[in-house]
Amino acid sequence: MLSRCRDNGKKINGRRRHLICDTTSLLLMISVTVASVTDRQAATDMLPVLRTRFPTITRLWADGGYTGVLITWALTVLHLVVTVIKRSDDVSGFVVLPRRWVVERSFAWLLRSRRLARDYERRPDSSEAMIIWSMTQLMTHRLAAPARARTALKAP
Repeated sequence: MLSRCRDNGKKINGRRRHLICDTTSLLLMISVTVASVTDRQAATDMLPVLRTRFPTITRLWADGGYTGVLITWALTVLHLVVTVIKRSDDVSGFVVLPRRWVVERSFAWLLRSRRLARDYERRPDSSEAMIIWSMTQLMTHRLAAPARARTALKAP
């Protein structure tokens, strides 16, 4: 199995990280693939698993890479409404798009981990494990923050 490949669209070598997050940018699912796998191909593998793990999810927001037959397939087969948030063609530079920034924020949080800033891992499954570890660390820090605040208030 290939571990790395070339994505000619973005002109990069390596891997792609495909995330599914909730509205608070916490990780629900991760898939690390070779760079030549398109967003639609990864989504057709991830969405059935998402549907079985989280049956209450009915709506997804996605970027422009998830257009095409994926939207109708997800609606008819999985009963998931996929709304594509597209960037306007007349705008240049960085623009914050509604709902799309949630996943971008998750990627930014993950890249705070030194091991994820570069692609050090040899295998996709170890890369997925590092991403899960990094998100677990972020979530435990969030859970511990209210406890630290309570103890700081009790101190004389």
